Amino acid sequence: MIVGPLLLLSALVFCNVCTEEIFQPNLVLDMAKVLLDNYCFPENLVGMQDAIEQAIKSGEILDISDPKLLANVLTAGVQGALNDPRLVISYEPLAPATPKQEDEASFTREQLLDLIQHVVKYEQLGGNVGYLRIDHIIGQDVVQKLGAFLVDKVWKTLMGTSALVLDLRYTTGGQVSGIPFIISYLYEAGKVLHVDTVYNRPSNTTTEIWTLPQVLGERYGKDKDVVVLISRHTTGVAEDVAYILKNMHRAIIVGERTAGGSLDVQKLRIGASHFYVTVPVSRSVSPLSGGEQSWEVTGVLPCVASQMEQALEKALAILSVRRAVPGMISRLMGILQDYYTLVERVPALLQHLSAFDYSSVQSAEDLATKLNAELQAVSEDPRLLLRVTMPGESATSPVEEEIPVAVDLPDNEELQRALVDTVFQVSVLPGNVGYMRFDEFADPSVLAKLGPYIVQKVWEPLQTTENLIVDLRYNPGGPSSGAVPLLLSYFQDPTTGPVHLFTTYDRRTNRTQEHNSRAGLLSQPYGAQRGIYLLTSHRTATAAEEFAYLMQSLGRATLIGEITAGSLSHTRTFPLLQPEEDIIQGLTITVPVITFVDNHGDCWLGGGVVPDAIVLADEALEKAREVLALHQVMGALVESTGQLLEAHYAIPEVAGKASAMLSTKWAQGGYRSAVDLETLASQLTNDLQEASGDHRLHVFHSHMEPTPEEQSPNKIPTPEELAYIIDALFKVDVLPGNLGYLRFDMMAEAETVKAIGRQLVHLVWDKLVGTDAMIIDMRYNMGGYSTAVPILCSYFFEPEPRQHLYTIFDRSTSHSIEVWTLSQVTGQRYSSLKDIYILTSHMSGSAAEAFARSMKDLHRATVIGEPTMGGSLSGGIYQVGNSSLYASIPSQVVLSPLTGKVWSVSGVEPHITIQASEAMAAAQQIAALRAKVPGVLQTVGKLVADNYAFLDMGADVATKLTALTPKDTYKMVNSEEELAKKVAADLRALSGDAHLKIAHIPEHSKDHIPGIVPMQIPSPEVFEDLIKFSFRTNVFENNIGYLRFDMFGDCDLLTQVSELLVEHVWKKIVHTDALIIDMRYNIGGPTSSIAALCSYFFDEGHPVLLDKVYSRPNDTISEIWTQPQLAGERYGSQKGLIILTSAVTAGAAEEFVYIMKRLGRAFIIGEVTSGGCHPPHTYHVDDTGLYITIPTSRSMSSADGTSWEGAGVAPHLEVPTETALIQAKEMLNTHLYSSK
Repeated sequence: MIVGPLLLLSALVFCNVCTEEIFQPNLVLDMAKVLLDNYCFPENLVGMQDAIEQAIKSGEILDISDPKLLANVLTAGVQGALNDPRLVISYEPLAPATPKQEDEASFTREQLLDLIQHVVKYEQLGGNVGYLRIDHIIGQDVVQKLGAFLVDKVWKTLMGTSALVLDLRYTTGGQVSGIPFIISYLYEAGKVLHVDTVYNRPSNTTTEIWTLPQVLGERYGKDKDVVVLISRHTTGVAEDVAYILKNMHRAIIVGERTAGGSLDVQKLRIGASHFYVTVPVSRSVSPLSGGEQSWEVTGVLPCVASQMEQALEKALAILSVRRAVPGMISRLMGILQDYYTLVERVPALLQHLSAFDYSSVQSAEDLATKLNAELQAVSEDPRLLLRVTMPGESATSPVEEEIPVAVDLPDNEELQRALVDTVFQVSVLPGNVGYMRFDEFADPSVLAKLGPYIVQKVWEPLQTTENLIVDLRYNPGGPSSGAVPLLLSYFQDPTTGPVHLFTTYDRRTNRTQEHNSRAGLLSQPYGAQRGIYLLTSHRTATAAEEFAYLMQSLGRATLIGEITAGSLSHTRTFPLLQPEEDIIQGLTITVPVITFVDNHGDCWLGGGVVPDAIVLADEALEKAREVLALHQVMGALVESTGQLLEAHYAIPEVAGKASAMLSTKWAQGGYRSAVDLETLASQLTNDLQEASGDHRLHVFHSHMEPTPEEQSPNKIPTPEELAYIIDALFKVDVLPGNLGYLRFDMMAEAETVKAIGRQLVHLVWDKLVGTDAMIIDMRYNMGGYSTAVPILCSYFFEPEPRQHLYTIFDRSTSHSIEVWTLSQVTGQRYSSLKDIYILTSHMSGSAAEAFARSMKDLHRATVIGEPTMGGSLSGGIYQVGNSSLYASIPSQVVLSPLTGKVWSVSGVEPHITIQASEAMAAAQQIAALRAKVPGVLQTVGKLVADNYAFLDMGADVATKLTALTPKDTYKMVNSEEELAKKVAADLRALSGDAHLKIAHIPEHSKDHIPGIVPMQIPSPEVFEDLIKFSFRTNVFENNIGYLRFDMFGDCDLLTQVSELLVEHVWKKIVHTDALIIDMRYNIGGPTSSIAALCSYFFDEGHPVLLDKVYSRPNDTISEIWTQPQLAGERYGSQKGLIILTSAVTAGAAEEFVYIMKRLGRAFIIGEVTSGGCHPPHTYHVDDTGLYITIPTSRSMSSADGTSWEGAGVAPHLEVPTETALIQAKEMLNTHLYSSK
């Protein structure tokens, strides 16, 4: 890195003060040497000296006559180049050559005590807070001399405090060796922590700083709070202390950013001159910072910023808040338990609060932020909210207003009438539209008392209006919402019976109340048929909000205006933390005490009510008139939409159902929330698509009448034009493996195709017809004319019999047209035996879908990609009445020739669903696989014929398997996994042998293929553990031995550990009087160790022929004899031996049981074994991921040629697996008892 040196040189090169020469270039070289030897970031100086020497030789450094100016120039250059303001060059002609620094270690005890009195101050503040100010951090030597004094006089005074303020605001120096003492007293006992590493450049050494395992006196409790005060004056070792405690999360740092000094700064003379350089010679390499920049140069940032003078006050306020947190959390939990209305969420809230970590809380505001995040994440309730309060601000809810009731009203009728006139404003607007404004909600008893006057003044003038505007823009609600159900009842249909309006649950009274519409009203209700238009503003609140919300929720009104205030009267506010002398800010918690559930069962969690039409409050009345005008014609528009659907939609029964649904919804006021033609179109579209299940149905708004595309007369292009068109529209290629590729993005009309058929065949088709398989890419084909679909399909089928592709039902003519392949085509057909792959995407539509679906239904192609869009073959756009609404309605549907069901709505589901971008690669992989299938089957057949243990059966299986190649089951395989499953099923069906099998092994699993990858030989230590774990031995009553192992091992491996087997297994049972060998759970393994195991149960010197095994690959018969030499003693042939079996016993275990039974050496108790085989061999099939497992050997020792393979070994005594051991012990106990 030479950037720094070059920048330094540039500062010198461009200085043109050149008068009297007062120094030599050697000064710069000497300075560089001092930096190289002492600067604590030597990596930033690489190449500096060489660069300076080169600059001197080239004459780039100019002379500067003024030494102080030179010092300033050098300082600016060094600081700018190395980005380190601690580097300073000074000119000091009178300064001593070596500034002398006093060493603390040389001080007398009296001097040290005097030093301590000046640099350490301590006291106990209010609230049991300890205060310790250190202006100079003493080193290890002083601590060793005065440690006991410091503990006794200072530390014991502070130990009993509940929190500690460590004041480093005035600390400008100290010893690095003192750092671990300060940190250790604030760290927990029993642990040590690496807190810093100090690199010293002059000695080129690093020193690790750890907390101390032991300290004089007691440590400050780890659960007690510590606050460290810092300032812009804090520098050096004190900065390191603050930085360490901050990154240990042991202290909260309060104050100003520190100076950004160094652990050790030295002023060094440059050569023999009077110039000096101040250099940081040591640096901190903190292990706690996680690789972030340390405190040097940048300083330590406080956790809580404060001016130096206010830092202590701030710290005490923080400690006061933190001291109050446990009690505050306890109060909060009690409030939630007693008042929070969503009681099912309370346990989770209490659990989170009990585990709440407040160790990093720095203020009431910080605590509120953390608790709000916690509470709302758990409750998902935005109403549950903590708020910070300031001194003098009320910490509780405003005192509830006294609710005026009937007894409070004057009895004077004139005054009552005047009161009604004051509250209500009523008029009838043009168009017989009623207008009612009231600015307050009263108690039901008040309404009852004023009822006659309200009916006469308000209700009777509005009864005959056709629609009603209710103005709540200036209504802040009121202290009671009891009148809301009563008012809602006036807007319901009394003939339908009580209507459920809403439900409330009050946690304070633990009472649930159902609110229904009321009967027996003072006057005739307005009913549910006429339109209601509610005007709202941001001032609309409490009971007025409830009324607006419910009218909207009930579908009874259209809301117009601004979002309401969101200030429900469903909450209570409780004080949690009161501002006091030391606590500047307080805390309150707002808790929902009422659950409000609307008529749909949805819980209203507050927040303002959002109008259907959002406009400024001042514009709401005018907007209401516009919406009302729309609603007056909306019924006709809805009805017209239904009529268009019934007249034109391709599926009449669906059209009738959808039309009836629209009419019903309109009659029930379902479209009242539509405030313009755009929202009406959107709602109609959603309803039609939901009712029909057809996403093609669409209602839209357009100021301009959509014009259908004019069908220009078919013009046959010239040969030159045709060649250009074909080259632009068709992409043709022959891919590796003689795989054809055809892409075209539009389906042309049949007459056009016929007219240019010969040119198409010549320029496109002839390039593809000779390929072995073809990919037809429809991913970008959005359709076109369906009339050409049968022409295209016909090229992939034989002339006869013709194939029924699909049936088109046209609603406009009510006729169905069957579409068939053609008996004659231009050019050569593509062989019906060749594979076709059709690529699709969500963009594939209309005629492209018809082609893909036909080819799929007739099993002529494999469709790969994404489900198609489900587009219509034909449709029309119809105007809804005389409006600017238009309905796009599909008039044709496509029916499957196989099921007779409509498929054009849902589109085509691919055989292989994959992203469109990956479909091409998938098709090529499948094509390559299918091309391999005949060779794979031939290879599998040959492997079976050459290696299967039963010669005749192997040859027969091979012949029959190869004959299956042309079958459809193999022609349509899409993956090697699928191929493996099909081949495995055929092998088992043809051979009847469950052990003759084939599987697909993924690339990532090929390291674990039995018989292909050599086994890893464990170490002797691992083997010893395996033996102890794998073999179970016991000696039962009457000296009956027991041996169980669940797998056979390879003979070569077992020979290597024979001594371990004898020591840990065989010696425990060899001297028993009888032995039970438990093979019930033995799944087999290599058979090479069977001879050795059998030999232990026969006498030495008398070889016994155990078995004859035929190997098909070698076409040889091997004889298996007992072995003459064994590790350890033999059990011999005279002692009793019982072997236990089950249906799980398999492979090599069966061979062992079979030999011992056939030779009469053991008595078998249990179940018939599984009927496995000798260990099979695994073979890799060509270059695929297929591996075939073939039983290659069989036993031939039976006189009648039978064997245990496939049949199992029958026991002498057949009993359930669970009782086999009991039977064996009883039998041996009886035998041993009778022989005594």
